[in-house]
Amino acid sequence: MKLSQFKFNLPHDLIAMYPPKEREDARMMVLHRDTQTIEHKTFRDILEYCNAGDLFVINNSRVFPARIYGQKEKTGADIKVTLLRELDPESRLWDVLVDPARKIRIGNKLYFGENDELVAEVIDNTTSRGRTLRFLFDDNHDEFKKVLMGLGETPIPEDILNLRGEKHAQPDDEFNYQTVYATQEGSVAAPTAGMHFSKILMKRMELQDVNFAEVTLHTGMGNFRDIEVEDLTKHKTDSEEINISQETCDMINATKEAKHRVFAVGTTTLKVMETVVSITGKLKPMKGWTNKFIFPPYDFNTADALITNFHLPKSPMMMEVAAFAGYDFLMKAYKEAVAEKYNFFTYGDAMLIL
Repeated sequence: MKLSQFKFNLPHDLIAMYPPKEREDARMMVLHRDTQTIEHKTFRDILEYCNAGDLFVINNSRVFPARIYGQKEKTGADIKVTLLRELDPESRLWDVLVDPARKIRIGNKLYFGENDELVAEVIDNTTSRGRTLRFLFDDNHDEFKKVLMGLGETPIPEDILNLRGEKHAQPDDEFNYQTVYATQEGSVAAPTAGMHFSKILMKRMELQDVNFAEVTLHTGMGNFRDIEVEDLTKHKTDSEEINISQETCDMINATKEAKHRVFAVGTTTLKVMETVVSITGKLKPMKGWTNKFIFPPYDFNTADALITNFHLPKSPMMMEVAAFAGYDFLMKAYKEAVAEKYNFFTYGDAMLIL
């Protein structure tokens, strides 16, 4: 398929700037693939669509305060840095994105904090992910991380900040831009499908004998980069760190053997499962990296249902959802979502595909 096939007109006022007051109050569009029909619900109605023995697989990755602001040496020019991943704890090496990148050269020093609590030196200018910084910090690693995280803020998407007319995330974003079950720190972007679950809703599901299993995928900034090739087979996606345990694999395999359904909560969860499924249809544990890019046509071997958000045009998440729902059906649903004024993107409404 071609990139241009995933273009659609999305009015800016349908991109949600804030989440609903109660997480499960988000609207939910339900897509029935067998009958090609659509229902309009709220997320709390998810209880109507799951049965005892069903398994919801969730991504437990936690967003860390990955955006820090500083100044360039000598010129004092403002610099925005998004931390991507720590390369080496001993030498304080981090992969980062720098904005504006064109003004940064190898050897430049960057200063962070009102009293220059942290100094970093640019040591690599050529990685596909942006830049590599070495933070100059004499104390132990725990103290370094404490200072670094203290200077950081929640990395909510720039599109949301621009619509708000703000330059920085707000205090509420620290809680809102996170799932209630996030435990494993490492994402720079939230697994947004899971943000519709409240602890109360999950408890009600457990009382219906619905099960939960956890995977980890630390979401990277590659999900927000523009795809620059028309032929999607030529697109190379960034690698993301994943971890799926033997226990979770056993739960998924047992659920499928018992003829119950497996619900993938989010495209990140679905990507993990499709990365580790064997030719026999069994899932095997893995701790490592995936650069899997899913787009139509694609035959899924793991999930029976998918919970997701309404994604931006031409985004990799939209393409993965189109592969699961069927391209024509998804485009019909998106057209209806625009007409019915569903909220799109990170803080937007939910879609359940059965």
